[in-house]
Amino acid sequence: MKTSTHNTYSVDVLIIGGGPAGSTVGTLLKKYRPSLRILILEKELFPRDHVGESQLPFISSILDEMGAWTKVEAAGFPIKIGATYRWGISDKLWDFEFLSHGKFEPVPRPATYDGQRRETAFQVDRAVYDQILLDHAQSVGCEVRQQTRVVRVNKSGDAIDNIEVEGPDGPQKISARHYVDSSGYSGIVRKAFGVETEVPTNLQNIAIWDYWQGAEWAVNVGIEGTRVQILSLGYGWVWYIPLGNNRTSVGLIVPASYYKEVGLSPAALYAKALGGDKIVAHLLRNAKAEDKLRSTSDWSFLAERMTGQNWFLAGEAAGFADPILAAGMTLAHKSARDVAYTINEIEHGEIDATWLKDQYTSATRRQITQHIRFADFWYTHNGQFSDLKDYAKEISGDAGLALTSEEAWRWLGTGGFIDDTSSTTDIAGFSLYVTKNLTSTFLAEDIDYKIFGKTHFRLNLEHANESYGVSYANGRVSRHLSYTRNGKCLPMLGVCGFLAHGLIPERTAEEIISSADRFRTQSGMSEEDMLRFPRLVIETMEALVLDGWVKARTVEGFRGWPRFEIDYTRFMHENRDVSSILDA
Repeated sequence: MKTSTHNTYSVDVLIIGGGPAGSTVGTLLKKYRPSLRILILEKELFPRDHVGESQLPFISSILDEMGAWTKVEAAGFPIKIGATYRWGISDKLWDFEFLSHGKFEPVPRPATYDGQRRETAFQVDRAVYDQILLDHAQSVGCEVRQQTRVVRVNKSGDAIDNIEVEGPDGPQKISARHYVDSSGYSGIVRKAFGVETEVPTNLQNIAIWDYWQGAEWAVNVGIEGTRVQILSLGYGWVWYIPLGNNRTSVGLIVPASYYKEVGLSPAALYAKALGGDKIVAHLLRNAKAEDKLRSTSDWSFLAERMTGQNWFLAGEAAGFADPILAAGMTLAHKSARDVAYTINEIEHGEIDATWLKDQYTSATRRQITQHIRFADFWYTHNGQFSDLKDYAKEISGDAGLALTSEEAWRWLGTGGFIDDTSSTTDIAGFSLYVTKNLTSTFLAEDIDYKIFGKTHFRLNLEHANESYGVSYANGRVSRHLSYTRNGKCLPMLGVCGFLAHGLIPERTAEEIISSADRFRTQSGMSEEDMLRFPRLVIETMEALVLDGWVKARTVEGFRGWPRFEIDYTRFMHENRDVSSILDA
């Protein structure tokens, strides 16, 4: 029961910030522990515009878990099926597709979260999207106060005693057992405790953007399916994101150093960039700007720590990765989900709270760092390859690896794929085969898999430390056996665990493939998962070899691992539609 005495107020969980991160924390806590008294504070009055409109498919799974996917789908936002990039020193356009079969099938809307829609994302008008999520959090039982500003954080040591706010009802002190800072870049709690931030990149950019009415879509596939446009200008890049309802977000990213050097105002530089690009100029030829031009620094940063005695950082309060890969909203939703799970697990009292908080911090820092690193990978391709490889060496050095430029390039594109919070083999959300294809395309080299042709495989745990990883599922946090070595992880669960357990003692390629085939047919997995499983086995085994967890060798007289052909053109191919604008 909420209590109110004069100007004091008490709840179980106080969330500062009503954006997607705050709404996600509140909604999931109410789903898995409905008895909690949750208050969300928002300093502004929704709806309000906000940058960060292009999503990745992982967000859809969180929206579904929140019970909000159908509400977001009903808003009619464009369906993001991928992105078109023009990058580097070439004018060539490349399409990146989300759908594993490479083709979007039009279906009536609103649709259900099923089939191909599990592999797509949304392009959202944040004024509408954030309102939907905040209203949804309120509908499931969260108390929401808008136009309420935090004016002071009162603390003792590493704990928050209460916070002082000002809102429509006047000043008030609010206390809670758990506090969540989802206040974005403002980082109200982060700054109150003097948490240091680091900038793990040399790239410091500024963003300039506006919204346009009447702009054309570069791609329109079926019923509202489209790709965003990411177009390099050499000195920077332009984003072009249809938001639906005849509205398009168009922004410019340039290095801060270039902005200072060129000496133009934000408006003049923005006009120069849009007017000087043939594709963008064509799409905007009949459009009108809303004259809401805004600019901001979008420098990547990472909080040194993300939890305290009774508080958490979530979303952009914890860190920010450059928007080139559209990671911001994914990181916000995911960190918020993990905070909700962590608080719920602390309430259960079955796992040490300090360990839970440490796991959240390390996993979130690693995920943000990966996105920053992969953004660096993209940016450094916008120059000569020799410079790119040297910069890759610098990036790997920051990760504690002493590599040559060539080795560092390959590590950046192919190493460190396994995360101890799951059994997936990816980096920054890009699967192993996609990342291999990226590095192959950028370097004009053949795609190489270390496992092909090898006959014998054995687990290598030499100098590894036994530890525990964390898993988040169905509202609960669980621990699983994991090994760590040189900053890399081997979780003993999922496909990683299946393969690792099967490589004690050494096994032949034929034995591994036969065992995997039996598991596939006897596990009761869905038909879709059965089709995907052979590729997952290959990707995971390749990652295990690349990260040094498995030693592979060739012995005469034995059959080697057969080459598995992947049709990369389903996921990345030369552009098939936007390029026609250039011929017009």
